[in-house]
Amino acid sequence: MSWLALLLAGLLEVCWAIGLKYTHGFTRPLPTALTVGAIITSIALLEIASRTLPIGTAYAVWVGIGAFGAAIAGILLFGEPATAARLGFLALLVVSILGLKLASP
Repeated sequence: MSWLALLLAGLLEVCWAIGLKYTHGFTRPLPTALTVGAIITSIALLEIASRTLPIGTAYAVWVGIGAFGAAIAGILLFGEPATAARLGFLALLVVSILGLKLASP
């Protein structure tokens, strides 16, 4: 259950990271409300996951999912560069996240 909460928290982190771009400096009400809701829910789910997972693992996985997802979303939604090096390092990030999962109690 903790890993599911952590996965959802990470996916919501992607949502709010991308949502920040759409708020236009928090001047657009609907994107701002959705982004703030995603932030609050993401952190709440991280807290739930950290009740049974080590905080270092939970936080690193949460940030890793968010960083990976935001980078991929940036490529797909905003035309950010998808260089071989960038994709290679994103692949390393996925390996690191999976490694933390496998190494956790």
